[in-house]
Amino acid sequence: MKLFYRWSRWGLIAALLTVPAIVTAKSVSKATKAPPAKQESKPTPAAAPAKQIVKIVYFSQEVEAPPALSNLDPFIQNKGLVGAELAVADNNTTGQFTGQQYDLQKVIVPVGGDALQAFSHLAGDSSLVVLNLPAETQLKLADSPAAQGKLLFDASSSDDELRAGQCRRNLLHLLPSRAMRADALAQYMLKKRWQKWFLVTGRESADQAFAAAIKRAAKRFGLKLVAEKAWSNDFDARRTAQSDVPVFTQIEDYDVLVVADEQGLFGEYLDYRTWLPRPVIGTQGLVATSWHRTHEQWGAVQLQNRFKDNTGRWMEEADYGAYLAVRAIGEAAVRSKSNQVAPIRDYMLSDKFALQGYKGMPLSFRAWDGQLRQPILLAAPRALVSVAPIEGFLHPKTELDTLGYDQPETGCHFQ
Repeated sequence: MKLFYRWSRWGLIAALLTVPAIVTAKSVSKATKAPPAKQESKPTPAAAPAKQIVKIVYFSQEVEAPPALSNLDPFIQNKGLVGAELAVADNNTTGQFTGQQYDLQKVIVPVGGDALQAFSHLAGDSSLVVLNLPAETQLKLADSPAAQGKLLFDASSSDDELRAGQCRRNLLHLLPSRAMRADALAQYMLKKRWQKWFLVTGRESADQAFAAAIKRAAKRFGLKLVAEKAWSNDFDARRTAQSDVPVFTQIEDYDVLVVADEQGLFGEYLDYRTWLPRPVIGTQGLVATSWHRTHEQWGAVQLQNRFKDNTGRWMEEADYGAYLAVRAIGEAAVRSKSNQVAPIRDYMLSDKFALQGYKGMPLSFRAWDGQLRQPILLAAPRALVSVAPIEGFLHPKTELDTLGYDQPETGCHFQ
């Protein structure tokens, strides 16, 4: 009992002595406990930089449907527009990575409308304009006050004068000129040693212009025009097939018959009906063109298929011209990092510019006349025969300058 009492007394004393210590420890713990950390707000993500907008105008005018020459070639209104739209889609694919956005405004003047007036109403910031118009209308637009500060792209004409005495500093050309086409044919004929030509020319001014290009090419490459005739017969297919063509083509020997008939009024009747069994070249038969439905090399088949999926038809030259114009704008805008006319034009006309056109070689603009250098397809109706420039025709800068007017030959002096 004594032992228990002593132990209890000393245990009670020990307990009483430790209570303040415990309380003090709790007080100290509360006093020294760190205040709760303030919850930091997450930083607001920085806004994405605004995209650089590149505005492009596709400017065209509807035309009346010509008389139907064949049910195989239906009339296509607004040819070229789909090519421009396809190129804008391609540009915007690249623009996702370069911070650029391409907007296409379509202005199509109705038949009989005033194209010059419609052009004058374009917004001031619509300074890159793709034209699908006749050559004379393009000149009026290029010379108008509304064209000052704008860069125009000829996507449809092959007129040599637009690249020569009537050239304009603010007008670049996408399709091959008549001189380029004639030179392409001449190179291939020289390679085949078909050097004696019989030229047949239609009545229209365009036919006369193409015939002039053929004569220039013949002289340039040392070919001989053994005969030249103007088509003076009518355009009745049945009569032409039965009698006119054999009589009309009954001349002395020649290697090829060259036809200048850009509207296709009679040229289709000549093949297989000439007095002598000779190939037909020019605007019918074997043609020189920037694009053709038989072209499938260098990735062209993918472009052909994409276009056909969108339209249900083959890509035509005017479609390809508009496509090249919009793609050229995209290429120059990306490289110059600008949406302004001056940097884009300067880059396009520089030696750095290179545009992929699905023809095996990069395309570029000639600084002396604004013409796009490019290979030219030599195609029969259902087959691609060759591509010019033909191997063996050399040039100190690029073989592409063996086609058309080279710098020493140019009649353009806008520089």
